[in-house]
Amino acid sequence: MGKDKPLGLSALAGYNPFLPFHADAVSDWSPMHEAAIYGRQLSLRNLISQGWLVNIITADHVSPLHEACLGGHPSCVKILLKHGAQVNGVTTDCGSQDCVNLLLQHGASVQPESDLASPIHEAARRGHVECVDSLIAYGGNIDHKISHLGTPLYLACENQQRACVKKLLESGADVNQGKGQDSPLHAAARTASEELACLLMDFGADTQAKNAEGKRPVELVPPDSPLARLFLEREGASLAPSLMHLCALEFGKDLKQFLLHL
Repeated sequence: MGKDKPLGLSALAGYNPFLPFHADAVSDWSPMHEAAIYGRQLSLRNLISQGWLVNIITADHVSPLHEACLGGHPSCVKILLKHGAQVNGVTTDCGSQDCVNLLLQHGASVQPESDLASPIHEAARRGHVECVDSLIAYGGNIDHKISHLGTPLYLACENQQRACVKKLLESGADVNQGKGQDSPLHAAARTASEELACLLMDFGADTQAKNAEGKRPVELVPPDSPLARLFLEREGASLAPSLMHLCALEFGKDLKQFLLHL
């Protein structure tokens, strides 16, 4: 859509600001969208006073409120909400914590309306850790799994968003829940991120988990890579106590047999 249209040209593009007010009015990129995304508060107030619809949407179902959020303009968000802008879960995927908090305070749903995406998935994918924090505080499902995306943690790993990975783990996300049989550690292995792999393993990620192809995370990286060595070191460290325990049991048995033959 023509997001770069000047405000004057948008007004000449066939829009009628005096349509009856209803939420599903459909337009192309409008002056309302333009003012909202660029944070033009005065223009936004003037357009509303002239009768422009605050809930006008594009053919792609994008509202001025959505654009104000994506632009990170809480002042414009306040103006739109004050004049009846409709809040919905799709608009909480922005990068501004102030905007997210405003939407949540006005009843935005932290749960997805469909299985296509969710606010916490979008925030995790984009690395918006403050938004993730707010969504969790308002009851967002930290382990919500969407079939084609996986969990928020998996998505954050896939996109190498370390701060979001850390926030999700510290907030109690299941370290082994990913997409299908793929774990977050598999995603970290594919990105060859030692930092992410270390973080996940520090929170108890299962290095032996197998994906749909029957492969462990270590099998997804070149065998001579630093990450492969890291996996093997961690696997060895986790196996050491078990081996020591087995050795102790065997030693106990041998000692018992020796004492019986004295």
